[in-house]
Amino acid sequence: MQRNPAKLAAALAASAAIVGAVIFMASIPSNSIRAENGEPDVIFVPTPQEVVDKMLELARPQRSDILYDLGCGDGRIVVTAAKRFGLHAIGFDIDPQRIRESTENVRNNGMENLVQIRRADIFTLDLSPANVVSLYLLPSLNVKLMPQLRKLRPGSRIVSHDFEMSGAKPKRVVHITPRGEYQREHTVFLWEVPWETE
Repeated sequence: MQRNPAKLAAALAASAAIVGAVIFMASIPSNSIRAENGEPDVIFVPTPQEVVDKMLELARPQRSDILYDLGCGDGRIVVTAAKRFGLHAIGFDIDPQRIRESTENVRNNGMENLVQIRRADIFTLDLSPANVVSLYLLPSLNVKLMPQLRKLRPGSRIVSHDFEMSGAKPKRVVHITPRGEYQREHTVFLWEVPWETE
């Protein structure tokens, strides 16, 4: 049976278009969508390891502390805190993909005894068990968290990558330019509870 070359070409083009559309949709990260109905509020951008190290240096974690990372992404902050300081750390995220990645990171580093990853809406959490809280969120989201952060025990430390918390005067502000692909100036903010108002 002889096939019509024009029809065959049209069918192949249509198939290629469908496959291309499927591949394109699959390549869009699920966390690039604005948060509504339990979806992430921000696009996931990893914190460079040098910035993670500076955040923890400013926070001065102790072995007896509990660290909460709000929007934990791939889990690098909680894993680093546990490995270097021996403290218990909990990473919270709303995105199932980030939960999978951070859980795998914890497992790959053998930190299951010190680190937990939980799926949660960070704006509904009781943060009071934490002594250290780390953030890499937008300024408006930092402000939205302030009522929860105010309930932290006196002396608790809050560190934020790049974004301030309007109305709260930081105790320290440090600028750092990592090497490699993240070669731009990053800012780390430190607050202690209770913070001074601006």
